[in-house]
Amino acid sequence: MADSATSSAQSVWCPHVTVACVVADGDRFLMVEEEVNGRLAYNQPAGHLDDKESLVSAAVRETLEETGWTVALDHLIGVHQWRSTEHGDGVVRFSFAARALSHDPLRPLDDGIRRALWMTREEIAALGSRLRSPLVLMSIDAWLAGQRYPLELLGSLLAEDRYP
Repeated sequence: MADSATSSAQSVWCPHVTVACVVADGDRFLMVEEEVNGRLAYNQPAGHLDDKESLVSAAVRETLEETGWTVALDHLIGVHQWRSTEHGDGVVRFSFAARALSHDPLRPLDDGIRRALWMTREEIAALGSRLRSPLVLMSIDAWLAGQRYPLELLGSLLAEDRYP
């Protein structure tokens, strides 16, 4: 028994926690073209949750850093679980519906991001295997189906995101 307890204590499983924003403008969605492991891939503005950062703050920050767009989050679209084909690790992704507020075209984009662009759902689906993950279309389709949850569902206790 002691051996299995020691073994499990040494191998703690920890998924990657990520955030992504579905930002719509009419029938177009904000996307990023990025270089990933030597190939071009397409994704929503997305990234990892940093230590001591709320999910809401991470989503707004990642969108700004990757696209130059400042956004306001309106809803949580969903929480999706996946095993990455890039690194093989588990991913838990929080997808948000966001509204574009302003754009800074001179802002430098994150390393690896080639450009931000607006695409229709059909154009995004046509990218096929060039999509960073199946979560891209899953979150767009959930948004198109009207899936919306209040941000208060997240219940953040971090001072910057407390809800009244």
